Amino acid sequence: MTNSSGNIRDVAYDATEFCSTREAAAILGVSHRTVQLWVESGVLQAWKTAGGHRRITMKSVEKLVLERRQAVKGPAETAAAPALKQVLIVDDEPAMLRLYELELGGWNLPMELVKAHDGFEALLKIGQRRPDLLITDLHMPGMDGFRMLDSLRNNPEYDTIGVIVVSGIEPSTIAAKSLPSDLLVLPKPVPFARLREAVEAALQLT
Repeated sequence: MTNSSGNIRDVAYDATEFCSTREAAAILGVSHRTVQLWVESGVLQAWKTAGGHRRITMKSVEKLVLERRQAVKGPAETAAAPALKQVLIVDDEPAMLRLYELELGGWNLPMELVKAHDGFEALLKIGQRRPDLLITDLHMPGMDGFRMLDSLRNNPEYDTIGVIVVSGIEPSTIAAKSLPSDLLVLPKPVPFARLREAVEAALQLT
């Protein structure tokens, strides 16, 4: 954090206002690397000391704790959750998310659908619970799909999550962004028959 002259603060921090990444990980019940990912993506607000140590604002930690508590399910749902595969769907168009929900929900597959409206929200949900499969658009406001996938590839905790891209962007443009060559990319409008085959294969349901 900088002072009024723009220099990095190198003083003892107030533990009621700031905490270290390890302290934040303990409070939030996640790994140290997950906290680092949230800091890098802006989910948690932090600054660096002159020695290069991150100090995270307690306000942003408390805000995330509240959001995580609100996301906790009831006891009955929690007990049934382990039998279901979690599929995170990311698209900035509410109509598309609703279409996914209606179509995939009618497949009668053992999966739980979770929705996010952009890459930033998706990273937050991934940090809360690692999905088995990610279905994502690429062109989104804020953090787009390219940046989100890049963040996941650089994190060994999440780089093995199954990914299916569904995008209206030209294949040549997508190829120029250096995404993995074996990444499955489906066009829009969504070919749901092909998508179902890919989902069943990714979740090992066939």
